[in-house]
Amino acid sequence: MPIEVRKKENESPSYLINRFTKKMQQSGVLREVKKRRFYGRVINRSRRRTRALHREEKKKEFLKAKKLGVTLN
Repeated sequence: MPIEVRKKENESPSYLINRFTKKMQQSGVLREVKKRRFYGRVINRSRRRTRALHREEKKKEFLKAKKLGVTLN
């Protein structure tokens, strides 16, 4: 549904633009456009889970090495 704002009598152009901007924000069109700006591949649930577990494991390994004063390459 297109957003439409009509100029009222004795209304300044800047106020008309402000009303249009406010309607755009309320409609959620900009939020949706920004969300769809980049296409992301759909990754299945199991792969996301294994990647998250791998990240957690690497993070723990890094923190343990940091406490011991060892640098990891």
